[in-house]
Amino acid sequence: MRKTGWAVSSGIESAGVKELHQPGSGPAPQEHRDEAVRPGRRPVGVRALKAGLYTAVALCLVTTMVHVALVFLHVAPSNPVSKRYGAQVNGWVYPLFEQNWRLFAPDPDSFNRQILARTARTEPDGTVRVRPWFDLAAVDNSAVDHNVFPSHTSQNLLRRAWSSYVEAHGGSDTARSERAVMLQKYLRNIAVDRVAAHNADGTFDFIQLRVVTLPVPPPGTAAGNRPSAPTEDRLLPWWKVTSHGK
Repeated sequence: MRKTGWAVSSGIESAGVKELHQPGSGPAPQEHRDEAVRPGRRPVGVRALKAGLYTAVALCLVTTMVHVALVFLHVAPSNPVSKRYGAQVNGWVYPLFEQNWRLFAPDPDSFNRQILARTARTEPDGTVRVRPWFDLAAVDNSAVDHNVFPSHTSQNLLRRAWSSYVEAHGGSDTARSERAVMLQKYLRNIAVDRVAAHNADGTFDFIQLRVVTLPVPPPGTAAGNRPSAPTEDRLLPWWKVTSHGK
């Protein structure tokens, strides 16, 4: 009786195994699907996207660390590292990331500077057409006046470009160092962009700057008693630019 019971039980178990492996039965596709999608494996596109994201984050972190290190060497007291890598530090910091301590010891300007620009274009017949002077500083002043939150660009970009140019060139307009050449191009590009944005006469080939420095009158000075004569009227040489004004 035990043997028969074992045989019957064995037969049922064997039939169950055969049924699980029959083609077209219900559980078989589930087994193949589970084998095809194994745990821990992701599509190639997702892995590539994550790898690209990790790479971008790593590059941002490295760039930030390098930037902080170079700016620190720029503002730190003179040391062997800053002396050895001074060219690399200045090349990164100037002119966009220049740092100074004027926030804690401000030195406001005691002069009003009127920075003007004019352009010239060579006509097809060979003649040179010179346009009238355009006041670059007036555009910035109009953007700052009566503006509760004036932009840093309108307040300082042109003014700091000119002061840096004077520091590098002095009274001469001949660049005698790599930094002077860089600041000359920086000032020229700012003037070109400003003029091109307000130029309705097409392209130009040359640009020239003129800086008129006027003293700031003391408080309470009547309008009729204000000095009208400029303390300096500096005319820069013509600079060649590309024909599209950049």
